[in-house]
Amino acid sequence: MRRTLLVALASITTLAAGVALAQDAPRQMPAPEDIFKRWDTNGDGAVDKAEWTAAGRPEERFAMVDANNDGKITLDELKAALEKMRQYRMQQQGGGAPPPPPQGAPPQQ
Repeated sequence: MRRTLLVALASITTLAAGVALAQDAPRQMPAPEDIFKRWDTNGDGAVDKAEWTAAGRPEERFAMVDANNDGKITLDELKAALEKMRQYRMQQQGGGAPPPPPQGAPPQQ
């Protein structure tokens, strides 16, 4: 009985620690190739507006990703849009690139 209780307690502790670690870990975004493959349901190498909305994406955002306005999103267009979104989020979170080093001579003290 005592052994069963200890095993159960150890299992619960391990499970709780795993949940805590999972909550602290940053969300890992799937690779653009994986996203594209999932959305391109007819396998023609492009995502049209019907596939876009079927994937649960807002229709009004389609034009933002379709850079050349041909009615289809290519993998390159998706990658470019995801990179823009990543950069925007970094700026919003204050995690942008560090400022460039100062130019010229160091300040006199």
